[in-house]
Amino acid sequence: MTKVVSVDEIEEVCNIIERNGVVAFPTETVYGVGVKFGSKIALDKLMEAKNRDYSKAITLMVANEKDIEKYAFVSDDAKKIVQAFMPGMITLVFKKKDTVDSIMTNGKETIGIRIPDDQYVLTLLKKAGPMLVTSANLSNHPNTTSTKEVLNQLDGRIDLVVDGQTSDNVASTVVDVSRNEMKILREGKITKEDIQEVLK
Repeated sequence: MTKVVSVDEIEEVCNIIERNGVVAFPTETVYGVGVKFGSKIALDKLMEAKNRDYSKAITLMVANEKDIEKYAFVSDDAKKIVQAFMPGMITLVFKKKDTVDSIMTNGKETIGIRIPDDQYVLTLLKKAGPMLVTSANLSNHPNTTSTKEVLNQLDGRIDLVVDGQTSDNVASTVVDVSRNEMKILREGKITKEDIQEVLK
């Protein structure tokens, strides 16, 4: 049985994250499920809970812009995108720094990073530290937007769900900025045109 807690019980959520637990919470896009960054044990639990293939990387969520440069090489164009759209509904895929263990990126040379535009999640990240976060659903199943939908798919597979409802049902836009040429991998509310406008 997965425990359900209210947004007020953030200390309990942090305690579970600290103990390598897997927690789900509402964001400004869809429900996310995540673990603390840097723990192989926690990452394995997350992959298992979702039935997710290790060939797929998981996004790193951080609380602020300065954190991005700890983990990734940020080009001038990428900086413009970060300043225009973060915090927000966008994930940028950067070339990772050598200090990031490739286990944390499932062997990839790149790392996807997002700063969510959600006060609760930002508070959680400030308290618990950076987290590996992906959508709170079983692999190849629909995204979730409420506690009930999360439990329908992940009850008993994760430790805890923060009770709530997301304000949207569209996943974030994903942009690869790891090479010279920017590439949109998934378009969400932030469009290719929006990004090109910023880069003019």
